[in-house]
Parts: sequence; C-alpha cells; structure tokens
Amino acid sequence: MAGERQDNSSSNTDSVSKDKLENNNNSTNKNGNGAKNGNGADSPLSLLDGASSQYPTIAPELELQKIVAADKTRLLEERLEAFEDIIDSEIGDTNLTRARNIEREFGLRQIYLKFEGSTPTGTQKDRIAFAQVMDALRRGFDTVTVATCGNYGAAIALASSLAGLDCEIYIPEKYHTGRIKEITEYGAKVTMVPGDYENAVTVSQQMSDEKEYYDANAGGANTPLQFRAYGEIAYEIYDELRDAPAVVALPVSNGTTLAGIYKGFVSLYRRGKTSKIPKIIAGSSFGKNPIIQAFLKNMTNCEDLQPDKIHETAVNEPLINWRSIDGNYALESIRKSGGWASYVSDKSMLTYSKIILDKEGLSVLPASTAGLIALLEKKETLQNDRYVVILTGRKT
Repeated sequence: MAGERQDNSSSNTDSVSKDKLENNNNSTNKNGNGAKNGNGADSPLSLLDGASSQYPTIAPELELQKIVAADKTRLLEERLEAFEDIIDSEIGDTNLTRARNIEREFGLRQIYLKFEGSTPTGTQKDRIAFAQVMDALRRGFDTVTVATCGNYGAAIALASSLAGLDCEIYIPEKYHTGRIKEITEYGAKVTMVPGDYENAVTVSQQMSDEKEYYDANAGGANTPLQFRAYGEIAYEIYDELRDAPAVVALPVSNGTTLAGIYKGFVSLYRRGKTSKIPKIIAGSSFGKNPIIQAFLKNMTNCEDLQPDKIHETAVNEPLINWRSIDGNYALESIRKSGGWASYVSDKSMLTYSKIILDKEGLSVLPASTAGLIALLEKKETLQNDRYVVILTGRKT
C-alpha cells in the first residue's frame, strides 16, 4: 500500500515553510485575516495552539509496548496486543468530578465536569484517532491520512507513530500553528493545501482513494467506528454515576462527538442499564455552525453556511464550520433526546474558562465551555438532578 516511512522525521517538513512552523505570532484565519481575541483585538495566540499534549505524552512504563507496536518485523498479533495495551492505559477513563464551586456560583445542584483534556494530546480527538489507527493496523494498512485544523492531526500523528504506520496530514495553507511542528515531530508528513478545511478533507480523501491509504476523516466510511469510540464517554459517565444524568452538555463543531455520546447512552438505555436517555445540549460559536442554525430555525436538516462569512478567532476556531460533516446525526440526537442548542459568544467562552480555572482548577480551552454556557442559559427552568458537562480540551 503506502511507501516506506522516512528515517528522519525532519524530512517530512519539506512541504511546510519555516515561517509556518515557527512564526506563531502571525496567525491567520481561513480567510487570511489576523486572529482576534474575544474583544476583537489582535491576539498573539495561534488559532490552533489552544490544546496541549501531556508530558511525557505516553507513560514511561509503556516503553516496551511502544517498541513492539511499532516494530514491523514482529507478528501482527504481537503489535496489535502491544498497541491495545497502550490504548487501555492511555485512552479514556477521563476525570469526572463534581463542580461544587460552580454549583454555588450559579445555584444549580450536581454539576459534573467530564474533562477530556487528560488525554495524551489534550483533547477528545485521541479517542477516535487511536481507535482508527488500531483498525488500520489490524486491516493491513501502512499509511493513515486525515485533514485537520490542528488537534485531530496531532492525535492521528501520535497514534500512527506508536503503531509504526506512516501518516499524511493535510492542512489549509493559511494556517500557522505550533501543532504543525508537533505533528512532524511524531513523524507525519504535512502538506499544506489551498482553500479551507473542507477542501483539505477532499484532498485527503482523494489521496486515500489513489494510494490506498486508511481514511481517518470525519464523515467517511469509518463514521460508525468514530461514533463507537466517542460512545465510550457515555459508558464512563454511567460507570461513575450508575445511571444517566438528566443532561449532557458539550461544545459542537462537526457533530461527531455529540452523536457518538448520544448513541452510547441509547445503547445503555436499550440494554436496561439506565433509567433514561439524557437530554443533549449543544453550544457553538454565534452564527457559525450549521447544527445550531438548523435547530434554532427548526430546519429538517443542516444546511451549509456561506464560507466567506465564517470568520475565525483564537477562541472560536475549534467550533466553527460552514459545513458540519456529521451535523444531521447531531441534530437528530439533540431533538430525539429533548435537548436544545444555543449560540455562545467569544467573550462568554473566555469568561467561563476563567471561572472554571478559578473555581475548579481546570485549565480548559475557552471553546470547551460552550456546552456549559448553553446549559446555564436555562438554569432557571431546570430541576434538581445531575448534569454532566463535557470539557473537550486542555488549554496550553
């Protein structure tokens, strides 16, 4: 299938100019505009530098498993077993803690925070990245490809390196980020492509078809696998609470995480494990997400937004899309669960990330707070029950 891995990972940066790797202060959005902070001022933050990896990324006691999983001279069964050991030790079982100080602040009892920033690369993307790389290894692929705006690329690059697979990452050419450097350090080849994220997905999928790469993009043939990987979040919540909460609130972009969590709770309910399916609440950047638009306008399906009207900032970048690839699944999940969806502002997300840091000691991406904001919008109508908020990434 794919060609041999480069011996020196620095050779994989040929398609990334030095200024794209190093000049993180000159960040741009997809339209080439400078990044802005929540107050509209120029921000020194790169659009994609928000989440951070653990250090060390993988626990030192897993060194033998890392060697075995990446060794192409070993039997496939040995490599799969070693890689599965890494997944079992490093992926999932993220913290669920009761946010008592936030409860007091807002007068709503039993708020639990599910913090996905404790994963190896700092976001929930590790769940689907490792699941798909395991699938690629099992099925005999030797190269994984994906388009990314940063966080997912870091997760796929890390997982591929641990499994001894080549990795080709496609990123919109106007992006500048320290995560590109991280991706190449994991041994992945980065190619900058013209246009926006959606075009990068198209290019990645074309390369998958032409060169028989494993396609790890959202919205492709592996969508059920991605849903199952995110469904593990529901099972972990159930393991802690022994029932479903009244509500699960989370930020939404493409909709894959949301739909996967909902499907996980549907499975638990159908098997008699829970007494209910929680209401699913979604928050996203104001006017910049098709899922929220479709819910608020009572549309049957998600409709694409106008790309030239989508403007990114260092705060809202993880949330916005002119096309939500798994948007219809997410929209159905919100409606079937009896939940709701709301727009949130950059200013609110910055404020709430500071509240979470001050009150609960968690350093989260501002975009992670969108679900919490959408939940608290209607706190006056909520009964005393248990409410779970998914925080999807750790701030640098």
